[in-house]
Amino acid sequence: MKPRTFYSELAYLAGIVLLALGTSCASAASFGLSMVVAPAYLIHLKLSPTWPGITFGVAEYIVQAVLLLVLSLALRRFRPYYLFSFCTALLYGRILDGFLALWALVPALTMLPRILVFAVGVLSCALGVSFVLHTYLSPEVYELVVKEVSARYHLPSHRVKTVYDCSSLVVSLIMTAAFFGLSQLRGLGWGTLVCALVTGTCVGWFNRRLEARFQFRPAFPNLEKFFTPNTPSSSTEF
Repeated sequence: MKPRTFYSELAYLAGIVLLALGTSCASAASFGLSMVVAPAYLIHLKLSPTWPGITFGVAEYIVQAVLLLVLSLALRRFRPYYLFSFCTALLYGRILDGFLALWALVPALTMLPRILVFAVGVLSCALGVSFVLHTYLSPEVYELVVKEVSARYHLPSHRVKTVYDCSSLVVSLIMTAAFFGLSQLRGLGWGTLVCALVTGTCVGWFNRRLEARFQFRPAFPNLEKFFTPNTPSSSTEF
């Protein structure tokens, strides 16, 4: 059967919504979040009692804004599509807060529903990543860091991703110890380990299924050049 067309722009939106849904499910299940989003979650837990406006979603795009600044300084360059990554972070953060508001209306979950919700969250995040990989639009800053560092230093992306994930885990452990003491592991748990072990495999499985059924192409081809790293005017060195 001939693959059907799936527009890259729709893949982008589907990916962001699924990632936000998956993160909200992991938060509702309370078995531990992905090490990548754990720092933002810990900032939310620490600051929200004093500043209620620091929601999980707001903390997400604050952290990603800092990461974007660090990335630009470390690589000594800035590309216009970096700003779109921050716009992606803003969109993701608002959708995440929307899902969390819906979860707040759900009565406390018992163990079995929590496990099911966590499983849905892991699969939703994996499918979301798979959709994002099939679009030319800038991903969240987390993924942008891996992509840009890998391209700049000619390193395998999976190795950069591994180093980044491990660094995020170390930062999260330091933050939870500093914020809440060594006796508590907020935002981290056995679910964090499960995410680290199975997400990559799930993303690969979804990639194969999506590519077998769909042909991804842009609905607006003229926009694609603005997100291409090799465009001569696409970067500012400093």
